[in-house]
Amino acid sequence: AVIGGLDKYLHKQAGQIRQTIGNRQLLATFDSLDLANSHYASWDTDKRKKWIANIFDMLEKLEKTKGEKRVGVKAANRPSTTAESPSGKKGEPLSSPVFVVRGITPNIANKLSKLNVKTIQDLLYFFPRRYLDYSQRKPIAELEDGEEQTIVAIVWEARVVTLGNRAGTEAIVGDETGNTRVVWFNQPYLARNLSTNARVVISGRVSSFKGQKVFESPEWELLGSKELIHTARLVPVYPLTQGLYPRQVRRWMKELINGWAWQLRDFLPSEIRNRYHFLGLPEAIAQAHYPDNWSMAEKARERLAFDELFLLQLGLLARKRDWQENQPGNAFDEDQGIIKGFLNCLPFTLTQAQERVLQEILTDISRPKAMCRLLQGEVGSGKTVIATMALLIAAGNGHQGALMAPTEILAEQHFNNICGYLSKVSTPECRCEEGSGEGISAKSGNIRCYAGFLSRPLIIALLVGSLKDNEKQDLHNQIQKGKVDIVVGTHALVQEGVEFHKLGLAVIDEQHRFGVLQRQKLRQKGFNPHILVMTATPIPRTMALTLYGDLDLSVIDQLPPGRQVARTKYLKPEQMGKAYAFVRREVSRGRQAFIICPIIDESEVLEAKAATTEYDFLSREVYPDLRLGLLHGRMPASDKEDVMRRFRNGLLDILVSTSVVEVGID
Repeated sequence: AVIGGLDKYLHKQAGQIRQTIGNRQLLATFDSLDLANSHYASWDTDKRKKWIANIFDMLEKLEKTKGEKRVGVKAANRPSTTAESPSGKKGEPLSSPVFVVRGITPNIANKLSKLNVKTIQDLLYFFPRRYLDYSQRKPIAELEDGEEQTIVAIVWEARVVTLGNRAGTEAIVGDETGNTRVVWFNQPYLARNLSTNARVVISGRVSSFKGQKVFESPEWELLGSKELIHTARLVPVYPLTQGLYPRQVRRWMKELINGWAWQLRDFLPSEIRNRYHFLGLPEAIAQAHYPDNWSMAEKARERLAFDELFLLQLGLLARKRDWQENQPGNAFDEDQGIIKGFLNCLPFTLTQAQERVLQEILTDISRPKAMCRLLQGEVGSGKTVIATMALLIAAGNGHQGALMAPTEILAEQHFNNICGYLSKVSTPECRCEEGSGEGISAKSGNIRCYAGFLSRPLIIALLVGSLKDNEKQDLHNQIQKGKVDIVVGTHALVQEGVEFHKLGLAVIDEQHRFGVLQRQKLRQKGFNPHILVMTATPIPRTMALTLYGDLDLSVIDQLPPGRQVARTKYLKPEQMGKAYAFVRREVSRGRQAFIICPIIDESEVLEAKAATTEYDFLSREVYPDLRLGLLHGRMPASDKEDVMRRFRNGLLDILVSTSVVEVGID
């Protein structure tokens, strides 16, 4: 099928075709066909057959003059693999704008740019989001209601009809087993394209109307086309925007596959492709758009997915090598006095897993290369203790340390936990006056001062967005002057207003909650500082190395003694009463419960609303006699801390919270 009709197409292309014929005798034959003035649409069947036979005769002679064996034209299940598109501009590179493809005007190119498609290569990698399975051909008599099916039939009649309040097309088609009705809404022009006795392929969902099977607005193509791209195959469905239509996009993709896909250079060596049975890149691109079958669609997906992960790994490893080889890091002396003093005064001993991980980190930071390490361990496995020791080593070597958490609640908890560790080890909180060399007051709640670790007082500060402007500005100044040794905060640490005097170690908790740019900004705050990323998310080792290929991996795979094993049970919504009863039973035994209100939309406002609604319902209808607390990210920091403190101290039975607690609350 040709948009606008075959005659219009031939009139437009005749001149270009004539220029490709070098043989004088064949040129005379071509001229006798008079393609520029053909009236194929008005001819009867006999005249059409004779005209087509002359065309084939000329094509056969033309190929013989080139010394090539003629290949018969037949319906194909996938795009041809010719190296050059007959409709594209010869020699156009993959970086060419999309409007070099026939049918893509500058106006359409603007629409494609909204989908981030600007070049030929962009379009080749503009993959379908799914496929319609029209590969199952059936006789009309065996059509099933509600299924996606394909028929090959003869058009008995096609006419313009009124469907609802608008004009459309109705056709009666049949095969040797029977007839069926086909309707297209709002497409009256199709009646002109579906001539009587034409053989047509129709693919779509079958429905019943007054006891008869009917196709409603199916895909269709005239049989005998060089390729079927809309029917009788796995048909690609692309994500589109306003002004782009499925059939036109499929035609463009066919042009691209035929003309440009084979220009793609496969960067994978043949040895690797053969070892893992990967398709070549051009073939994978072709099969991703027009797969022969589901098996080939999966093979294409596997190859292209491998490419994405492989290139990601190359980029991550290249970045890691650049950090470690081209940008020297700070080599810290391993001060055993600090480590032993800290460990000896802790109310617990480290597990073997903690000791192993600590040694890995100490080895890293003692080298003149920037550490890039991921520390993985369950909530309660003791990651913060390890991070605290690393921060103390940085401070002992005259550098600043930063710990960045995804939420204020977690930042405040880290701050209090670290201060709790230090208060057990050091002398009581000291007072740093102006004349003592520190020049910072530790009277405010977000700044603490400890003695007994270094040859000078150790200053640790909390920097979060909820601080008053004057407090934040004062703290920015102290950090820039080097008066603060360890800073704990949220994303506020990567804001432009925060400048470190000598950042040597950055600890990032729950890496997946931060963007790559935030992490990069934190790295830029110091002279290629060491980076330690912590996460409680249970990531399989292979996946961790994939997601964080630029990081070495350390795992605390051992919980401290006395930790209980968590059990998970799934209940259906109608079993909610059973869950409520279980919570009440546990509270009666002196235990506590979280009730978490997750929400798919990562909006703090919506999360807060969901948690508040659930809290009101539970307090009023389910647990009016119990002590409930509410916690969400929109609450003032003082209120959140008060709720967490009351829960920790056993003054609340149930804490209704958003997923803000997913990163751990003591």
